Amino acid sequence: MIEVTHLTKHYGSNAAVDDLSFTVENGQIYGFLGPNGAGKTTTMNILTGYIAPTSGEVLIDDHNILEEPEEARKCIGYLPEIPPVYPEMTVLEYLQFAAELKKLPKKDRDGMIAEVMQTTGLTEMQGRLIRNLSKGYRQRTGLAQAILGYPDIIILDEPMVGLDPKQIIEIRELIRSLGKKHTVILSSHILSEISAICDHIMIIAHGKLVASDTPENLMNLMRGSGSLELTIRAKTADARRMFSALPGVLSLDVKDSAEAGACDAVIKTEADNDLREMIFYLCAQEKKAILRMQHTHVSLEEVFLELTEDRPQEADAKRGRKKRFGFGGRAARKEKDENPDAETYDIEGDAGNQDSGNEMLTGAESTADASEDNGKE
Repeated sequence: MIEVTHLTKHYGSNAAVDDLSFTVENGQIYGFLGPNGAGKTTTMNILTGYIAPTSGEVLIDDHNILEEPEEARKCIGYLPEIPPVYPEMTVLEYLQFAAELKKLPKKDRDGMIAEVMQTTGLTEMQGRLIRNLSKGYRQRTGLAQAILGYPDIIILDEPMVGLDPKQIIEIRELIRSLGKKHTVILSSHILSEISAICDHIMIIAHGKLVASDTPENLMNLMRGSGSLELTIRAKTADARRMFSALPGVLSLDVKDSAEAGACDAVIKTEADNDLREMIFYLCAQEKKAILRMQHTHVSLEEVFLELTEDRPQEADAKRGRKKRFGFGGRAARKEKDENPDAETYDIEGDAGNQDSGNEMLTGAESTADASEDNGKE
């Protein structure tokens, strides 16, 4: 289990991570989302012990990452966005080197290496130079070193960047299989993959946690209003007159349809106000044919954009408005910002640290040579 309490990291005057607190429970796959510069990579580098926080505490299975770094790192396998591999080594040589750095028992190394190669689909590639591998197989090699030694927690930073659709599917299935035996924290910009893989999603913006819940609950909680789309055989003026008189309508948008003699309408109501039956009888009474009627659903992309949009934080605090979702599934629906023209903050604390994790082989001391080779690669 990971416990993060009041974590803060400053780069000069910029707060990359700002009073961040959350808990990662065992046996689940967590998605870690946020726009560029939100603080994701900085947070992951702190969790793995690569950089120290300005303040706050990180406990990995009750081991403080600063006070007991070696014990804490033994619990973690880490795959940075760019796998920290040595291109002049073969896959087998690299994993043997990683096992030695992690101080795995000599009698168990060969068996562990064979098992992680089997798990990651690298057995047939073990004799090939890493420089000759495809992007997907390099990613698998980095993942193999991350799970070597069977750590309880696996942290993956953008593991699907640069992969083709076939490779993405393969890595997705691999992560799902890892989730059966390990706790996985996955950072990604591919929201559809996060939704498909993860049991729990954390969204970070400007270094703060703005949401933490299951994908289903996040999308349900964002449905503050219901939305009904229709195409009817009527003039726009008639449709506007008919639908504006319906009870509980929050907004109405009517325009000409691409279909001749018809118009399109979008009706927004409160989430529990179902107008479909009333609209059916109203259109029948007015002798207007309904050509199409459907509810629209909130996507994870819309949730992400709504929660991470720039907002005047200090002004909101003065108005006493609650902006964040609660944790652990008990969440309050976020209000829409009423002052879009006010000054917003632009914090890009970890923009310069996107590749900082490339130097690290978690569970062991990193070396300057590893950093140089990753830069060449």
